[in-house]
Amino acid sequence: MTTLKNNHLLRALLIPVALLLLQACSTTSRLDKDEILYTGVKKIAIEAPKGQKVPGGMASEIKQAVNVKPNNCLYSPYYRYPFPIGLWVWNHWTEPKKGLGKWVYNKLVQEPVLISSVRPELRTRMIDEVLDNNGFFQGHASYSLVQRKNKRKASILYTISTGPAYTLDSIILLPDTCALNHYIDSVARKSSYFQPGMRYSTDSLSALRTDIANAVRNRGYYFFRPDYIEYLADSTITPGRIAMKLDVASNIPLWARQRYVTGRITTIVHRADGAGTPDTFQTSRGTVIQMTPSRLRRKLIPECIAFRPGRTFTVRQMNNTQTYLSRLSIFSGIEINAIPDTTASRPTLDVVIDCTFDRPLEATLEANVTSKSNSYLGPGLVFGVTNKNLFGGGEQFSVQVNGSYEWQTGRNRGKNGVFNSYEAGITASLAFPRLLAPSWITRRRRVLNWTRISLNADLLNRPHYFRMAQFNAGITYDWQHSRHVSNSFTPFKLTYTKLMHTTTEFDSIMNENPAVALSFRSQYIPQMSYTWTYNREWHHDNTLDAQVTLQEAGNLFWSVYELCGKHGEKNLFGTPFSQFVKGQAQVVYGRRITHRDIWLVSRVLVGAAHAYGNSSQVPYSEQFYIGGANSIRAFTVRSIGPGSYRAPASMVNGYFDQTGTFKLELNTELRFPILGPLHGAAFIDAGNIWLLKDDPQRPGGTLRAKTFWNDIALGTGVGLRFDISMLVIRADLGIGIHAPYETSRHGYYNMESFGKSLAFHLAIGYPF
Repeated sequence: MTTLKNNHLLRALLIPVALLLLQACSTTSRLDKDEILYTGVKKIAIEAPKGQKVPGGMASEIKQAVNVKPNNCLYSPYYRYPFPIGLWVWNHWTEPKKGLGKWVYNKLVQEPVLISSVRPELRTRMIDEVLDNNGFFQGHASYSLVQRKNKRKASILYTISTGPAYTLDSIILLPDTCALNHYIDSVARKSSYFQPGMRYSTDSLSALRTDIANAVRNRGYYFFRPDYIEYLADSTITPGRIAMKLDVASNIPLWARQRYVTGRITTIVHRADGAGTPDTFQTSRGTVIQMTPSRLRRKLIPECIAFRPGRTFTVRQMNNTQTYLSRLSIFSGIEINAIPDTTASRPTLDVVIDCTFDRPLEATLEANVTSKSNSYLGPGLVFGVTNKNLFGGGEQFSVQVNGSYEWQTGRNRGKNGVFNSYEAGITASLAFPRLLAPSWITRRRRVLNWTRISLNADLLNRPHYFRMAQFNAGITYDWQHSRHVSNSFTPFKLTYTKLMHTTTEFDSIMNENPAVALSFRSQYIPQMSYTWTYNREWHHDNTLDAQVTLQEAGNLFWSVYELCGKHGEKNLFGTPFSQFVKGQAQVVYGRRITHRDIWLVSRVLVGAAHAYGNSSQVPYSEQFYIGGANSIRAFTVRSIGPGSYRAPASMVNGYFDQTGTFKLELNTELRFPILGPLHGAAFIDAGNIWLLKDDPQRPGGTLRAKTFWNDIALGTGVGLRFDISMLVIRADLGIGIHAPYETSRHGYYNMESFGKSLAFHLAIGYPF
């Protein structure tokens, strides 16, 4: 019995080896004599009249109509893997009845895809329908089988002749005899499609019907539907052109023709467990019935309801109310119903809103791999607890504890892992879903505006060098005052940094460079900052993202001390505070250059910081650095700059010198799809950092016009991105072209060797 089992196991293990030997075996031996194996689409040949282009959308519809995957498909429907293992198993292996062999068989076997099952004649009829729907009524599709030596296999060649496109000629709208007809005509007139000369398209006509229905429903005609709109088309009046008439269905019911106003508004707020005692109170936006005990700020519901009693009922008001309530994140379910009031003197809809509280406490545990802008990569653990409705108004109080271990990517990472580090911290924050600020600040109701108060403590340990603690507290306002512009204002943030421990090696570095040492000293940083962000997209082909950040530190405290007669260095709680100004601007522009999602994305970034008054140096944490996974990818982080300065080869810890107070960065990246979620990129990066004040210990680091262009580091490279929507894993290989410092080579291309000019980065997310 044991021998029998061993024989079955041996057979199952030898199956993969045997399959490899079947490469030369037939994949059609079991087919009936009149069956042909389908090997994919050879080509889709679309012929259009001279001077006419095939619409991109129609070409995609045609491909979709013939997109049948062949066996061992690599890229449907054109390319296949070279080893059709599933077909070999189907043709040459008798299906086992049970055991491990049956399990392996079921995992590997693949039934053949036949020409008869693809039904190319049906595919051509589908293409003809696509042509008709897009206005190519004289078009026609045909197919032919492309066979090679083995007549039992064939690919399909589809040939499409589009013929001329039919366009709209005269357009007749509804007679302006009632308000409903007037609204319908006004939408049709504004349509960019429904104009003489436009190509006939059923998709565009359907979209117009939807636009009309949405528009009139936002005029009070709540029960109007798209299928109440009809089109009458005549192609016999003018050859090649279509006369079009817009009409309303004759069987449209009376209630769809009526314009409604809003009646009674009732909001019912249920507990998460479904129990409770009702507590009813009146508001300016109707009646609220709250199931108690539960926390609900009485002004919260009226602030979220967009309906107005006695005014025209619109779908937009319903959608906005749903959005306003949902964005609070305190309800697990929201349902809005419009109920006709049969007792009212005019068409009226009563509104009933049912909300169910979500569980207030939420705990999260995240294990992740983080990639930072400074090219540090490593695992992290975050545990957080959030109360999503602390005071009954959607206030979120959260506490997070985090820990991470990080190492640096790219070349020149240092020896023995000296740049590896670990970090631990705790953050407590209280966020209000509204601006606790003067009412004159312009804000949009369509989005949620936030007031955030936060406390944070972090411990950073960099082995062989230092251990630093940082504490900060602040308040921030986030709001959007227009569709494309958002703002973030921090009126006060106080940061305290303290070097808790340093090594002898780190102390020697600081002794050699007093300027860097001053930026590392323990100090308070009282800050105020403002960030303006502009984000816009045009026709899904152009994107623009601009951001400007202005920041100052210490000026308010310095002014108070001066007014009180305190001169010289000023302290806060016995420790000096930093005083500086800092600004940074970034513009990212993207343009789609083909319909296949090929994008050219460019970034320009410039920043400057200046210390004065109570400080001679900008704090180290506020200075600029360059290089790394999100910057100039041919160089690892802090391996270039400031200017043409380069730390001596014997100083492996020159890392700490590579910061500056002025930064310029230019990036251009071509992004293109490869296969499914796999995308590729080719990029060029340029830029550097400089000092705005001379530092004798870093010669060549000061920003000067005569050396500016030679100080610009330049690199290129290629990359892969695995984009699964919620996560993008990125691998970039940077290739150095020009280093800003002197090397053993002369000329603009001054990299010491091709091998030494390479830098590999693994990161998460797009670089910009």
